[in-house]
Amino acid sequence: MTETYDFLVGTFNTPEIYTLIFTPPLSSSRSSSGKLEVLHCASAIGSHSWLHLSPVKGDGTRNLYATAWTTPPAVAAYTVKSPTDIQLLNSAPTESRSGYVTANDVALYSVGGATGEVFSLDPKSGKIIAPLEPGHTEANGVGRGNSPEIKPLQHLSFVLNVAQRDDGSVMDFGGLRHGAHSADLSPDGRALYVADIGRNCIWSYLVDTETGKLTHERRQGAPRREDGPRHVWPHPTGKVVYCVQEHTSIVDVYSTYENGLSLHHEQAVRIIPVEKTSKDYWADEVRTSLSSGDKPKYLYASVRGLKEGTKGWVAVYRLTDEGKVKESLGPHRTYAATPMETGLMPDIEFNASYGGLQYLWETPTSGGWANAIQPGPTIDGVEYLAMTDSEQGFVFVLGWDGVEMKEVARTKLNDGAGAATAVWL
Repeated sequence: MTETYDFLVGTFNTPEIYTLIFTPPLSSSRSSSGKLEVLHCASAIGSHSWLHLSPVKGDGTRNLYATAWTTPPAVAAYTVKSPTDIQLLNSAPTESRSGYVTANDVALYSVGGATGEVFSLDPKSGKIIAPLEPGHTEANGVGRGNSPEIKPLQHLSFVLNVAQRDDGSVMDFGGLRHGAHSADLSPDGRALYVADIGRNCIWSYLVDTETGKLTHERRQGAPRREDGPRHVWPHPTGKVVYCVQEHTSIVDVYSTYENGLSLHHEQAVRIIPVEKTSKDYWADEVRTSLSSGDKPKYLYASVRGLKEGTKGWVAVYRLTDEGKVKESLGPHRTYAATPMETGLMPDIEFNASYGGLQYLWETPTSGGWANAIQPGPTIDGVEYLAMTDSEQGFVFVLGWDGVEMKEVARTKLNDGAGAATAVWL
């Protein structure tokens, strides 16, 4: 019997969490397609633009944390008992609409626009809880009167004297388009990185691993004034991080030092074809492959078309064992969307490199607000990735065999549902 794989998908605009089941193509046939189906649709407290899944607990359950685009805005905690049994634990309000959440055993981190929060978690259940004051046994986070509202352990502010860039362009999302947009922990859990589109920088913090509190804030300006850092993703060793730049469609590679708090710029690679211009796109995601443990072979990155009809792209770059892009490798011919004369290399926007590029794949749609990629299982040498589309509500599974990237399966969510992000179970 063919093994199947499940993943969860949230949406931008409906109070639902979807469970999808993926059946891989037959290994004996390189040309066969896989199958992707909606297995279950669970009710949610609101639309969930971002999902974070915790490791499996001793009882076999996992916690799912999500941004909640509710009124007022919030973050939510669920317990996942099985692919079709997802139960709400609780939620907590945020100052502004959250664009991204991540968590460890003791804290949930949320950022969006000019602000962010650190919430305490119950390590056993995964519930969001009010923080405890030292020397007291009662939580200090209960609102006035009989309000059950949970207060954060820590408030974050990303406001500087330098004005946030806001040119009135499309899809502000209440500040997310022009503010802090992501939060991810280093592999050892000792540092947190926040990508800030509007202030054109990466914020880094040291993490108190006992309480989850953040200290020693540091700001790393982007290499180019046009960049707009969107997401920061760490290499499994923690010695390198990757930042996808929303406005320039570049991935910048940084080395880390001082326990991950400080960053040093090392490389820049482009993730759209050479003849394309970044003003027609907005980059979305960057992730490392999962198939080689702490020495991933590939870096994946995606961009969206800024307007419907402009298709997005997924780029695959080869990594060294240390996590740098292997720029000594010549770029794959797909670096140009149209055939170019041998040896002809036009001026590259922002001087970013294509060295190490293994493949550039054009996506079926613009991706809408999504085109978010999430690496999943590797089967018979093929790495599979989930990719979401909010323009038409598609969810795709892509396959990368080290030679070619291609779509292997797709399905569509309920009418009107815009797929946001996916997490593999």
